[in-house]
Amino acid sequence: MLDSPEFHRTLTWVMIGLALVTFVAVSRITAPYGRHTKSSWGPSMPARLGWIVMESPAVLLFAWIYFQGEHRFELVPLLLLGMWQFHYVQRTFVYPFRMRNEGKTMPVVVCAMAFGFQVLNVYVNARWISEFGSYDVAWLSDPRLWIGAALFLGGWLINVKADAILIALRKPGEQGYKVPRGWLYEYISCPNYLGEMLEWTGWAVATWSAPGLAFMLFTIANIGPRALVNHRWYRETFPDYPDQRKAVIPFVL
Repeated sequence: MLDSPEFHRTLTWVMIGLALVTFVAVSRITAPYGRHTKSSWGPSMPARLGWIVMESPAVLLFAWIYFQGEHRFELVPLLLLGMWQFHYVQRTFVYPFRMRNEGKTMPVVVCAMAFGFQVLNVYVNARWISEFGSYDVAWLSDPRLWIGAALFLGGWLINVKADAILIALRKPGEQGYKVPRGWLYEYISCPNYLGEMLEWTGWAVATWSAPGLAFMLFTIANIGPRALVNHRWYRETFPDYPDQRKAVIPFVL
C-alpha cells in the first residue's frame, strides 16, 4: 500500500542501496559538473538555474510533505523541520546567487538525476519526522538530539565559510580556478564537503532514524569520492599545490 509504513521502509532501504551504487559509480565516473563539466553528457542548462531546480524539492516538497503528517505541529518535529530548512533554503535560494559562475553550464541529465534523488530523499525524511517517527517532548532531553544539532550546526558553518572562501577567489566576471588558502584549506582541499558530511551525520544522530542514516550514507558515498577527485585535480593542475593537504579529513584522507 502506497504511503504505508511498509512502503516508506522499502524506500528507505532503496536509498541505502542507492548509496552503495552511487559510491561505486562516482568512484569510477567523475560527475560532469563544476570544474569537471563535459559536453559529452548531452544538452546543458545554465548552472545557476540547474542548481535551483535540482535542490528545490528539498525546500518546497519537503515542507508540503511534512505538513501532511499527524505530528506536524509538535515541537520536536518542528525543530527538525527547522534544521532541514535552515540548510536547504540557503543552499537552494541564496548560494546559487552568490556563485560567480556566469556562462557556466551543467548537463540536463545531472540536474534531472539530482532532482529525482531529492524527491526520494525528501519523501523518506519528511514523512518520517512528521508521521512515521515518534518524537515526543521527552526527545528534548535526549542527548542525541543536541549532539546531532551541534554536529549539524558546526557542519553548516564549515560549509558556508568554505564556500565563501572559494567564491572570494574569483572576482566578478573572472573565470578559471585558483588555489584556496587559509583556515581549513591549509589542511584539506574540500572543507565544504567535510562540512556537508558533518551536517548530515548530525541529522542522522538528531533523528536517530533509518531515513537519517540513509541520507548520511548517501551524502558520504556521493561527495566523499568527489573530494578525492577534486584533490587529485588540484595536484595535477597546480604544480605548487601544498603537499601536506589531504582531501577531506585533516591529517587522514
